[in-house]
Amino acid sequence: MQGSPPPPHSRATLVIGLYGALALGGLLLSAGRGDADVYRAVEVRAMWWHLVSPLLGVAVGLAVVYGSRVVTQRSSWGRALHDDFYALLGDLSGREIFILAVASSVGEEVFFRGALMPWLGLVPQAVLFGLLHVGPTRRFLPWTAWALVMGLVFGGLVTLTGDLGGAIAAHFTINFMNLHFIARGPAAVAAPE
Repeated sequence: MQGSPPPPHSRATLVIGLYGALALGGLLLSAGRGDADVYRAVEVRAMWWHLVSPLLGVAVGLAVVYGSRVVTQRSSWGRALHDDFYALLGDLSGREIFILAVASSVGEEVFFRGALMPWLGLVPQAVLFGLLHVGPTRRFLPWTAWALVMGLVFGGLVTLTGDLGGAIAAHFTINFMNLHFIARGPAAVAAPE
């Protein structure tokens, strides 16, 4: 049947392959520059920062998720974007959402914040991150702009904490919770009563 989404097992394999290749590209790029440790952005940082980093990332992720719910509920473009994503993604199982959230957060953070940011800087990596998130139609442009802002936020977390832990945790939290929200159905159905 043409136009129907691929079976769940092939979608999961595609997602893992795509984001695995992105992470591998980041590792190879960093190793080629002589810096194979993409996780740590700063050599000397107190150990407690590495423990706090993921907790700070979850807090930032929850704040972003809350903001995205407000935008979805209170703006027509937010509802339209939600509905466009629902139509684009089709039915996602809880397993697929988890795989997508883990793979995208690790793959994108290793590549953009772990490999590109030390080399190109905060703003250029965020611009490239935004460009990766160009959707299939102009209606997805708010998502592209949001991705650019999130590239700056994730980069700021890496700069603050000295490692990728916070950025990965924030990215995972956002993707995991927002994909679950989108999978519930169109904006009118997904919104809480």
